[in-house]
Amino acid sequence: MGGMSPRKRFDRSLLPERPDLTFERNLWDEGLCFVAGVDEAGRGALAGPVAAGAVVLPSDFSNLAERLKGVKDSKVMTAKDRDVWALAIKDIAVDWGVGFASADEIDRIGIVPATYLAVKHALAQVKCSVEHILVDYLTLPEVRVAQTPLVKGDARSLSIASAAVLAKTSRDALLVQMDEEFPGYGFASNKGYATKAHRTSIRKLGPCEQHRRSFSPIMAYYSLFPPDQLKNK
Repeated sequence: MGGMSPRKRFDRSLLPERPDLTFERNLWDEGLCFVAGVDEAGRGALAGPVAAGAVVLPSDFSNLAERLKGVKDSKVMTAKDRDVWALAIKDIAVDWGVGFASADEIDRIGIVPATYLAVKHALAQVKCSVEHILVDYLTLPEVRVAQTPLVKGDARSLSIASAAVLAKTSRDALLVQMDEEFPGYGFASNKGYATKAHRTSIRKLGPCEQHRRSFSPIMAYYSLFPPDQLKNK
């Protein structure tokens, strides 16, 4: 989600049973009260925006890990569980934010810069003065706050996992709305990802304005049919 750093080998046997507060507590013990976890959702989708979440958990909340015990790597949570725990995260967090970068922005500047943009929007919504950022694997350029990139961060840090849940649930809700505006693509179910049914609908209907024209399956369609022949929804 940021500047490319050398990929590190990570021993998956070291992953905790669920994300915990080890990294947050180390920073809190140094006197840094406002530690933000950051993560994204939708980076690999064919349609819709990329989303980013930022969450600052309280350093003085008793039994914080227990109160958020259902928060895990968002990819292994059910949609229902993500929705339930998103409400708990918002209720407990010191502050939080969710930001987006549109499909058009992704096409104009590229998916990685667009992801940075979504993160900037998310952090801009956090009103407290963030003193350190925990981010899933990569680093964020142009963000002048100390950062710790964590391999498999959403499985290790409760702040990062919480940010991922908010990014995912916010983006999913947006794709459900998009399904009403652009019917036929199954956005409510596929959330813009490249399922077989979604790819079939693109071939049948042509891309809509929410499809990322810079992504290869959409580019392939345009190579066969000039834009003025498309029947956009």
